[in-house]
Amino acid sequence: MAVDYRSGVSILLLIFYLPALAVAILLTIRHGFRRSSGWRFMIIFTLARFLCACFQLATINQPRNASLYVGYTVLIGIAVSPLELVAFGLLSRITESINKFHQTLVTVRHLQLAELLNTVGIILSIVGGVDSGNDYQKTGRYVPQTLTKVGLGLFIASFVAILATTAILSSSISHAEPGEKRILLAVAVSLPLLLVRLIYSSVYNFGDVSNFSSLSGSVTILLCMALLEEIAIVLIYEGVGLTLRKIGKQDGATGHTQSKFTTNDVETRGQELGSM
Repeated sequence: MAVDYRSGVSILLLIFYLPALAVAILLTIRHGFRRSSGWRFMIIFTLARFLCACFQLATINQPRNASLYVGYTVLIGIAVSPLELVAFGLLSRITESINKFHQTLVTVRHLQLAELLNTVGIILSIVGGVDSGNDYQKTGRYVPQTLTKVGLGLFIASFVAILATTAILSSSISHAEPGEKRILLAVAVSLPLLLVRLIYSSVYNFGDVSNFSSLSGSVTILLCMALLEEIAIVLIYEGVGLTLRKIGKQDGATGHTQSKFTTNDVETRGQELGSM
């Protein structure tokens, strides 16, 4: 089998996602593995995209290996989840920053509950994808399972949660610490791209439109409604991640120093009043 349009797109994905994976690892090391940081999900996404391209290119020499097609399709289907989890991580950080000075309707606990829905969604999508893969090996046709559709529904619910959180936090963004406001802007800019990506998945899974099949549908539609959007989101998130300061022990030390100065001020005022 020769290198065709689909394989050419996969080669481009390899070229992009290899350095993107390296940047994701760098960001995870810099900002830590805390759940609220979210950067480890960027590692998962970029690695999944890299493997997805590898699976597709492997079909050139092994066109009858159904496992390669199944792996490719499953990785395409669950891609939305880690991107949403990165968004939740960024929103958790800006929420913590704002809540230091101003109480908002959104807390990190709320975002963690939304992340839980997303996690359930990815589990259902994987199980559904494997079931569809087993049917594909028998019938030669990839049909979305009910579990896959439920998982996608949870991804859509997660998107709504991200959208609502972004809208709520935008009214309190002036209370964020210096250098942190760009986080909310990055998430807001990524939302239309994420929406288009969800529409692509929804049209095939809920509407059964063959042109929107990532396995056998239009490569141009896949490229323009899924892959390019994902690349843009990765550039936005990793770009803002590289500009953010590292949150570490210094922040705690700063807070301790400030409280110490406050105590000294009180003691000084007390001595002044006592001498009057």
